[in-house]
Amino acid sequence: MYPKSESPQEKLGSVEPLEPLTWRFPDLPADEEPDFPPDFQLKTPTPAESVSVTCGENLVRVEAKRDLLGTGRLAEAAEVTLGGCPASREDPEDQVLVFESELHGCGSELQMSEDAFTYIFKLLYSPRPLGDTGIVRGTDVSIDVQCHYPRKQEVSSGLLKPTWIPFTGSRDSEESLHLSLQLMTDDWQFPLPASNFLLGDMMRFEASVKQFHHVPLRVTVDSCVATVAPNIDTVPRYTFLGNSGCLFDSQLTGSSSRFLPRSQDDKLRFEVEVFRFEQDTRGVLYITCNLKAKAAAAPAGDANKACSFINRWTEAGGSHHACSCCDSDCGTGEGGDPTRMGALVERDAVVGPITVKERPLI
Repeated sequence: MYPKSESPQEKLGSVEPLEPLTWRFPDLPADEEPDFPPDFQLKTPTPAESVSVTCGENLVRVEAKRDLLGTGRLAEAAEVTLGGCPASREDPEDQVLVFESELHGCGSELQMSEDAFTYIFKLLYSPRPLGDTGIVRGTDVSIDVQCHYPRKQEVSSGLLKPTWIPFTGSRDSEESLHLSLQLMTDDWQFPLPASNFLLGDMMRFEASVKQFHHVPLRVTVDSCVATVAPNIDTVPRYTFLGNSGCLFDSQLTGSSSRFLPRSQDDKLRFEVEVFRFEQDTRGVLYITCNLKAKAAAAPAGDANKACSFINRWTEAGGSHHACSCCDSDCGTGEGGDPTRMGALVERDAVVGPITVKERPLI
Protein backbone atom coordinates (compact mmCIF):
# COMPACT_ATOMS: atom_id res chain seq x y z
CA MET A 1 0.00 0.00 0.00
CA TYR A 2 1.27 3.38 -0.95
CA PRO A 3 1.87 5.91 1.90
CA LYS A 4 -0.69 8.53 2.40
CA SER A 5 0.31 11.68 0.50
CA GLU A 6 1.41 14.62 2.60
CA SER A 7 -0.33 17.95 2.45
CA PRO A 8 1.65 20.99 1.34
CA GLN A 9 1.56 22.32 4.91
CA GLU A 10 3.07 19.07 6.17
CA LYS A 11 5.78 19.22 3.55
CA LEU A 12 6.79 22.79 4.45
CA GLY A 13 6.45 22.32 8.14
CA SER A 14 5.24 25.09 10.45
CA VAL A 15 5.86 28.66 9.28
CA GLU A 16 6.82 31.30 11.81
CA PRO A 17 4.76 34.52 11.51
CA LEU A 18 6.69 37.40 9.92
CA GLU A 19 7.43 40.47 12.04
CA PRO A 20 6.40 43.82 10.58
CA LEU A 21 9.17 45.87 8.96
CA THR A 22 10.46 48.66 11.20
CA TRP A 23 12.80 50.34 8.68
CA ARG A 24 11.70 53.52 6.95
CA PHE A 25 13.27 56.24 4.85
CA PRO A 26 15.18 58.69 7.04
CA ASP A 27 13.73 62.16 7.44
CA LEU A 28 15.35 64.86 5.40
CA PRO A 29 17.21 67.41 7.50
CA ALA A 30 15.19 70.53 8.10
CA ASP A 31 16.39 73.73 6.50
CA GLU A 32 18.05 75.78 9.16
CA GLU A 33 18.32 79.53 9.13
CA PRO A 34 21.94 80.67 9.05
CA ASP A 35 23.09 81.78 12.48
CA PHE A 36 24.66 85.13 11.74
CA PRO A 37 26.26 87.20 14.50
CA PRO A 38 24.19 90.24 15.52
CA ASP A 39 26.57 92.70 13.85
CA PHE A 40 27.00 90.66 10.65
CA GLN A 41 26.73 92.58 7.39
CA LEU A 42 27.56 91.53 3.85
CA LYS A 43 30.50 93.39 2.42
CA THR A 44 29.59 96.04 -0.12
CA PRO A 45 31.94 96.44 -3.07
CA THR A 46 33.72 99.79 -3.03
CA PRO A 47 34.99 101.64 -6.08
CA ALA A 48 38.64 101.02 -6.84
CA GLU A 49 39.10 104.66 -7.98
CA SER A 50 42.04 103.53 -10.07
CA VAL A 51 41.53 105.68 -13.18
CA SER A 52 41.92 109.44 -13.61
CA VAL A 53 41.27 111.43 -16.78
CA THR A 54 42.40 114.83 -18.03
CA CYS A 55 40.67 116.36 -21.06
CA GLY A 56 42.56 119.02 -23.00
CA GLU A 57 41.71 121.01 -26.09
CA ASN A 58 42.98 118.35 -28.50
CA LEU A 59 44.27 115.55 -26.30
CA VAL A 60 43.07 113.19 -23.60
CA ARG A 61 45.35 111.84 -20.88
CA VAL A 62 44.34 108.74 -18.93
CA GLU A 63 46.25 107.46 -15.90
CA ALA A 64 45.42 103.91 -14.75
CA LYS A 65 46.83 102.25 -11.64
CA ARG A 66 48.27 98.83 -12.37
CA ASP A 67 46.09 97.62 -9.48
CA LEU A 68 43.17 98.43 -11.75
CA LEU A 69 40.51 96.40 -9.93
CA GLY A 70 41.67 97.21 -6.40
CA THR A 71 42.42 93.55 -5.66
CA GLY A 72 46.15 93.87 -5.07
CA ARG A 73 47.07 92.14 -8.35
CA LEU A 74 49.13 94.38 -10.62
CA ALA A 75 48.14 94.26 -14.28
CA GLU A 76 50.87 93.89 -16.87
CA ALA A 77 51.26 96.84 -19.21
CA ALA A 78 50.38 94.62 -22.18
CA GLU A 79 47.05 93.71 -20.56
CA VAL A 80 45.73 97.30 -20.55
CA THR A 81 45.07 99.42 -23.64
CA LEU A 82 43.15 102.57 -24.51
CA GLY A 83 40.99 101.50 -27.43
CA GLY A 84 43.77 99.16 -28.54
CA CYS A 85 46.56 101.72 -28.07
CA PRO A 86 49.31 100.71 -25.62
CA ALA A 87 50.43 102.91 -22.73
CA SER A 88 52.58 105.87 -23.72
CA ARG A 89 54.73 105.37 -20.65
CA GLU A 90 54.78 103.75 -17.21
CA ASP A 91 55.50 105.29 -13.81
CA PRO A 92 57.24 102.42 -11.97
CA GLU A 93 57.36 104.29 -8.66
CA ASP A 94 53.61 104.88 -8.45
CA GLN A 95 52.73 101.77 -10.48
CA VAL A 96 50.69 103.85 -12.96
CA LEU A 97 50.19 103.41 -16.71
CA VAL A 98 49.84 106.65 -18.70
CA PHE A 99 47.88 106.84 -21.98
CA GLU A 100 47.80 109.91 -24.24
CA SER A 101 45.78 110.27 -27.41
CA GLU A 102 44.31 112.84 -29.75
CA LEU A 103 40.56 113.17 -29.34
CA HIS A 104 39.98 111.42 -32.67
CA GLY A 105 42.51 108.64 -31.98
CA CYS A 106 42.58 105.25 -30.25
CA GLY A 107 39.14 104.19 -31.45
CA SER A 108 37.28 107.11 -29.87
CA GLU A 109 33.60 107.65 -30.60
CA LEU A 110 32.12 111.11 -31.08
CA GLN A 111 28.57 111.81 -29.89
CA MET A 112 26.91 115.16 -30.55
CA SER A 113 23.96 116.70 -28.78
CA GLU A 114 22.39 120.13 -29.03
CA ASP A 115 24.70 121.50 -26.36
CA ALA A 116 27.87 119.40 -26.33
CA PHE A 117 30.40 117.19 -28.08
CA THR A 118 31.31 114.01 -26.21
CA TYR A 119 34.38 111.94 -27.04
CA ILE A 120 34.17 108.40 -25.65
CA PHE A 121 37.21 106.14 -25.23
CA LYS A 122 37.35 102.62 -23.87
CA LEU A 123 40.05 101.59 -21.43
CA LEU A 124 40.32 97.82 -21.91
CA TYR A 125 41.76 95.28 -19.47
CA SER A 126 42.26 91.69 -20.73
CA PRO A 127 44.14 89.55 -18.17
CA ARG A 128 46.48 86.92 -19.60
CA PRO A 129 46.78 83.32 -18.34
CA LEU A 130 49.21 82.83 -15.46
CA GLY A 131 52.26 81.00 -16.78
CA ASP A 132 51.36 77.71 -18.41
CA THR A 133 48.41 77.04 -16.10
CA GLY A 134 45.72 78.32 -18.46
CA ILE A 135 43.96 80.10 -15.57
CA VAL A 136 43.38 83.82 -14.99
CA ARG A 137 42.61 85.68 -11.78
CA GLY A 138 40.47 88.36 -13.29
CA THR A 139 37.92 89.10 -15.98
CA ASP A 140 37.81 91.33 -19.03
CA VAL A 141 36.85 94.87 -18.07
CA SER A 142 35.91 97.85 -20.22
CA ILE A 143 35.81 101.35 -18.74
CA ASP A 144 34.13 104.20 -20.60
CA VAL A 145 36.17 107.41 -20.48
CA GLN A 146 34.27 110.50 -21.59
CA CYS A 147 35.36 114.05 -22.39
CA HIS A 148 32.61 116.67 -22.70
CA TYR A 149 32.99 119.93 -24.64
CA PRO A 150 30.22 122.55 -24.83
CA ARG A 151 29.28 123.47 -28.41
CA LYS A 152 28.42 127.08 -27.71
CA GLN A 153 31.57 127.99 -25.80
CA GLU A 154 35.23 128.02 -26.72
CA VAL A 155 37.64 125.81 -24.82
CA SER A 156 40.79 127.84 -24.41
CA SER A 157 42.80 125.77 -21.97
CA GLY A 158 42.58 124.03 -18.67
CA LEU A 159 40.93 120.78 -17.68
CA LEU A 160 37.36 119.66 -18.11
CA LYS A 161 36.22 117.11 -15.57
CA PRO A 162 35.14 113.95 -17.43
CA THR A 163 32.77 111.24 -16.36
CA TRP A 164 33.58 107.57 -16.71
CA ILE A 165 31.38 104.54 -16.33
CA PRO A 166 33.02 101.10 -15.95
CA PHE A 167 31.36 97.84 -16.76
CA THR A 168 32.48 94.24 -16.96
CA GLY A 169 32.35 91.98 -19.98
CA SER A 170 29.42 92.65 -22.31
CA ARG A 171 27.04 93.86 -19.60
CA ASP A 172 25.23 97.12 -20.16
CA SER A 173 25.97 99.91 -17.71
CA GLU A 174 22.48 99.53 -16.24
CA GLU A 175 23.38 96.04 -15.08
CA SER A 176 26.14 97.37 -12.85
CA LEU A 177 23.46 99.15 -10.85
CA HIS A 178 21.59 97.19 -8.22
CA LEU A 179 18.20 98.25 -6.84
CA SER A 180 16.94 96.52 -3.71
CA LEU A 181 14.05 96.65 -1.23
CA GLN A 182 14.23 95.11 2.22
CA LEU A 183 12.54 95.18 5.60
CA MET A 184 14.61 96.78 8.34
CA THR A 185 14.83 96.58 12.12
CA ASP A 186 13.16 99.28 14.23
CA ASP A 187 16.41 101.25 14.51
CA TRP A 188 17.04 100.98 10.74
CA GLN A 189 20.48 99.48 11.40
CA PHE A 190 20.04 95.94 10.02
CA PRO A 191 17.86 93.94 7.62
CA LEU A 192 15.01 92.30 9.51
CA PRO A 193 15.85 88.59 10.05
CA ALA A 194 12.19 87.41 10.22
CA SER A 195 9.11 88.91 8.53
CA ASN A 196 6.61 88.35 11.35
CA PHE A 197 4.34 91.19 12.49
CA LEU A 198 1.35 91.89 14.71
CA LEU A 199 -1.48 94.19 13.71
CA GLY A 200 -0.52 97.68 14.89
CA ASP A 201 3.18 97.22 14.13
CA MET A 202 5.03 99.25 11.51
CA MET A 203 6.76 97.62 8.56
CA ARG A 204 9.94 99.58 7.82
CA PHE A 205 11.13 99.38 4.21
CA GLU A 206 14.42 100.64 2.79
CA ALA A 207 14.84 101.06 -0.97
CA SER A 208 18.42 101.53 -2.09
CA VAL A 209 20.62 101.60 -5.16
CA LYS A 210 24.22 100.38 -5.26
CA GLN A 211 25.74 102.66 -7.87
CA PHE A 212 29.41 101.66 -7.88
CA HIS A 213 31.21 104.00 -10.34
CA HIS A 214 28.11 105.75 -11.67
CA VAL A 215 27.32 109.41 -11.22
CA PRO A 216 25.32 110.08 -8.01
CA LEU A 217 21.82 108.61 -8.22
CA ARG A 218 18.52 109.14 -6.42
CA VAL A 219 16.29 106.13 -5.76
CA THR A 220 12.49 106.50 -5.82
CA VAL A 221 9.55 104.14 -5.27
CA ASP A 222 6.94 104.59 -7.99
CA SER A 223 4.33 102.15 -6.67
CA CYS A 224 3.71 99.37 -4.14
CA VAL A 225 1.00 96.70 -4.26
CA ALA A 226 0.09 94.20 -1.52
CA THR A 227 -1.22 90.75 -2.47
CA VAL A 228 -1.67 87.35 -0.80
CA ALA A 229 0.53 85.63 -3.41
CA PRO A 230 3.80 86.64 -5.14
CA ASN A 231 1.86 87.76 -8.24
CA ILE A 232 0.83 91.36 -8.65
CA ASP A 233 -2.16 90.38 -10.81
CA THR A 234 -3.90 88.28 -8.14
CA VAL A 235 -7.00 89.30 -6.18
CA PRO A 236 -7.33 90.71 -3.56
CA ARG A 237 -4.71 93.40 -3.95
CA TYR A 238 -4.18 96.81 -2.37
CA THR A 239 -2.20 99.62 -4.00
CA PHE A 240 -1.04 101.67 -1.03
CA LEU A 241 1.59 103.65 -2.97
CA GLY A 242 1.20 104.84 -6.54
CA ASN A 243 0.88 107.80 -8.89
CA SER A 244 4.68 107.90 -9.24
CA GLY A 245 5.59 108.17 -5.56
CA CYS A 246 2.45 109.09 -3.57
CA LEU A 247 1.96 107.06 -0.36
CA PHE A 248 -1.85 106.84 -0.19
CA ASP A 249 -2.25 104.55 2.82
CA SER A 250 -2.41 107.26 5.48
CA GLN A 251 -4.91 109.28 3.42
CA LEU A 252 -7.14 106.26 2.71
CA THR A 253 -7.08 104.56 6.12
CA GLY A 254 -5.89 107.18 8.62
CA SER A 255 -2.73 105.17 9.33
CA SER A 256 0.69 106.50 10.30
CA SER A 257 2.31 105.29 7.07
CA ARG A 258 4.86 107.78 5.71
CA PHE A 259 8.17 108.39 3.96
CA LEU A 260 10.97 109.36 6.31
CA PRO A 261 12.86 112.58 5.50
CA ARG A 262 15.49 111.75 2.90
CA SER A 263 19.02 111.87 4.33
CA GLN A 264 20.87 110.48 1.30
CA ASP A 265 19.95 110.15 -2.35
CA ASP A 266 20.83 106.47 -2.76
CA LYS A 267 18.46 105.35 0.04
CA LEU A 268 14.77 105.95 0.65
CA ARG A 269 12.97 104.77 3.80
CA PHE A 270 9.24 104.47 4.41
CA GLU A 271 6.97 102.99 7.09
CA VAL A 272 3.67 101.20 6.47
CA GLU A 273 1.30 100.26 9.27
CA VAL A 274 0.66 96.51 9.25
CA PHE A 275 -2.65 95.36 7.73
CA ARG A 276 -4.29 92.21 6.43
CA PHE A 277 -7.01 91.41 3.91
CA GLU A 278 -10.46 90.85 5.36
CA GLN A 279 -11.12 87.54 3.60
CA ASP A 280 -7.62 86.14 4.14
CA THR A 281 -7.43 83.68 7.04
CA ARG A 282 -3.72 82.85 6.54
CA GLY A 283 -2.42 86.32 7.36
CA VAL A 284 0.19 86.36 4.60
CA LEU A 285 1.27 89.37 2.52
CA TYR A 286 3.57 89.93 -0.44
CA ILE A 287 4.67 93.50 -1.21
CA THR A 288 5.72 94.29 -4.81
CA CYS A 289 7.24 97.73 -5.40
CA ASN A 290 8.47 99.39 -8.58
CA LEU A 291 11.87 101.02 -7.92
CA LYS A 292 13.70 103.51 -10.10
CA ALA A 293 17.02 105.33 -10.01
CA LYS A 294 17.74 108.60 -11.76
CA ALA A 295 20.55 111.12 -11.68
CA ALA A 296 20.54 112.87 -8.31
CA ALA A 297 20.99 116.18 -10.12
CA ALA A 298 17.48 115.88 -11.59
CA PRO A 299 15.03 118.00 -9.56
CA ALA A 300 12.09 116.37 -7.81
CA GLY A 301 9.00 116.47 -9.99
CA ASP A 302 5.80 114.66 -10.94
CA ALA A 303 7.67 111.43 -11.73
CA ASN A 304 10.58 111.79 -9.30
CA LYS A 305 9.18 112.21 -5.78
CA ALA A 306 8.40 110.57 -2.42
CA CYS A 307 5.19 112.08 -0.99
CA SER A 308 3.44 111.35 2.32
CA PHE A 309 0.01 112.56 3.49
CA ILE A 310 -0.01 113.92 7.04
CA ASN A 311 -2.81 116.53 6.99
CA ARG A 312 -1.25 117.63 3.71
CA TRP A 313 1.13 116.21 1.11
CA THR A 314 4.83 116.62 1.90
CA GLU A 315 7.88 115.44 -0.05
CA ALA A 316 10.68 113.48 1.66
CA GLY A 317 13.39 115.68 0.15
CA GLY A 318 11.61 118.95 0.90
CA SER A 319 10.38 119.66 -2.66
CA HIS A 320 6.73 119.77 -1.54
CA HIS A 321 5.54 121.33 -4.82
CA ALA A 322 6.23 117.99 -6.51
CA CYS A 323 3.31 116.46 -4.54
CA SER A 324 0.68 118.79 -6.02
CA CYS A 325 -0.52 116.09 -8.44
CA CYS A 326 -1.00 113.34 -5.81
CA ASP A 327 -4.76 114.07 -5.55
CA SER A 328 -5.18 113.95 -9.32
CA ASP A 329 -3.06 112.26 -11.98
CA CYS A 330 0.68 112.76 -12.14
CA GLY A 331 0.57 111.72 -15.80
CA THR A 332 2.51 109.15 -17.80
CA GLY A 333 2.96 110.82 -21.18
CA GLU A 334 5.96 112.55 -22.69
CA GLY A 335 4.17 115.85 -22.51
CA GLY A 336 4.26 115.86 -18.71
CA ASP A 337 7.09 116.47 -16.32
CA PRO A 338 10.46 116.35 -18.15
CA THR A 339 12.03 114.59 -15.17
CA ARG A 340 9.92 111.55 -16.07
CA MET A 341 12.42 110.65 -18.75
CA GLY A 342 15.94 109.40 -18.13
CA ALA A 343 15.60 106.67 -15.49
CA LEU A 344 18.94 104.84 -15.52
CA VAL A 345 17.54 101.62 -14.07
CA GLU A 346 14.14 100.28 -13.02
CA ARG A 347 12.93 97.01 -11.52
CA ASP A 348 10.13 95.40 -9.52
CA ALA A 349 11.18 94.12 -6.09
CA VAL A 350 9.11 91.63 -4.06
CA VAL A 351 9.24 91.28 -0.26
CA GLY A 352 7.49 88.30 1.31
CA PRO A 353 5.99 86.21 2.56
CA ILE A 354 5.18 88.56 5.44
CA THR A 355 3.21 86.92 8.27
CA VAL A 356 0.58 89.05 10.04
CA LYS A 357 -1.12 87.92 13.26
CA GLU A 358 -3.70 89.39 15.62
CA ARG A 359 -2.26 91.19 18.61
CA PRO A 360 -3.11 89.22 21.79
CA LEU A 361 -5.51 90.97 24.19
CA ILE A 362 -3.58 89.97 27.30
